[in-house]
Amino acid sequence: MLRDYQYYREIFRGRPLPFAYVDLDLLEENIRLTRERAGGTRVRIASKSLRSVAIIKRILAAEPTFQGIMAFTAREAVYLARQGLDDLLIGYPTWHAEDIAAVARATADGAHITLMIDSQAHVEQIESVARRYGVRLPLCLDIDMAVDFPGLHFGVWRSPLRTAEQVRPVIERIMSSPHVWLDGLMGYEAQIAGVGDRYPGQALKNALVTWLKRRSLGEIAARRAALVALIKEYAPQVRFVNGGGTGSVHTTRLETSVTEITVGSAFYGPALFDHYRDFRYQPAAGFAIEIVRRPHPQIYTCLGGGYVASGAAGPDKLPQPYLPQGAQLITTEGAGEVQTPIRYSGPVALSLGDPIFLRHAKAGELCERFTHLLLVSKGTIVDEVTTYRGDGQCFL
Repeated sequence: MLRDYQYYREIFRGRPLPFAYVDLDLLEENIRLTRERAGGTRVRIASKSLRSVAIIKRILAAEPTFQGIMAFTAREAVYLARQGLDDLLIGYPTWHAEDIAAVARATADGAHITLMIDSQAHVEQIESVARRYGVRLPLCLDIDMAVDFPGLHFGVWRSPLRTAEQVRPVIERIMSSPHVWLDGLMGYEAQIAGVGDRYPGQALKNALVTWLKRRSLGEIAARRAALVALIKEYAPQVRFVNGGGTGSVHTTRLETSVTEITVGSAFYGPALFDHYRDFRYQPAAGFAIEIVRRPHPQIYTCLGGGYVASGAAGPDKLPQPYLPQGAQLITTEGAGEVQTPIRYSGPVALSLGDPIFLRHAKAGELCERFTHLLLVSKGTIVDEVTTYRGDGQCFL
């Protein structure tokens, strides 16, 4: 699919800037690729990477194996339940009693929202609220998928649960309570799913990351299988075993104990996911900022643009100029709060008022900066939908 600067400039000509957009043709291609990479395994949609109810519903409707949502906060899960979405798994622990109470009230109204836990303290906190509201709340056990090498913790710091000895007391605490029940298990292998291994000019680092990933896979699969077997001693009908992420779909699907894979970033195809050896998604989402001055023949200064991604600070968390091809940020300024200078010396003639198209480093964080997404297909704007911000929501 040809997507050059002229294609998008003509589509958006006359639109006030800045704006964010989703190319539906490229989104459809990413949906197809996700389906193929999952190989028939159920895909749970990560709302954190989309942050638009309309887009979430569009993706769920596109493929029957796409079922359920992984939300990132309790309040978000409750909000999505009110929008008609079901089978909501909160990907991170919830502690505040009022947040748990919101889930309890939604459960009483018929929603299925599963809370994430990794300690007996989590179970007891949820239990106390569930008792007060007279409901039974489903729980998901979060197990740690990081792998330790000499001098290196390869993964992220999430759950404290790795071994059967650590997990068994938590399961027994759940099973002893009339107010909660064990709905599923999750293990997120972040070091596979969220770490690129094909960065330009970093051959040594890429080789090391590739080696570490390969060394991790066997331990990850064995740990998950052992803990699934343990859980089934207590809850033979546990509803789901969740794993993976956009960067690990092709390996997670091979584990026979896994029943579903969470995918989110794949659909928008943000800049961080350009740097993986085994796959490449289409850049379906982006944003445009306006050239407002030209302090040098090859410098085009735009209004705004400082939409920096979360995580360890570094150049890879900056938004990346996308079109016209060859445009670059200025190293000494980066992407600024109120202005972003872009260096460009290519063949496209640029003028004041023209857009520069950029891609966010991460997926859903783009939507925290915009209230609407312009939806594009076959060379024209076909719709405009709200983000969470446009719905008046701010969860994190």
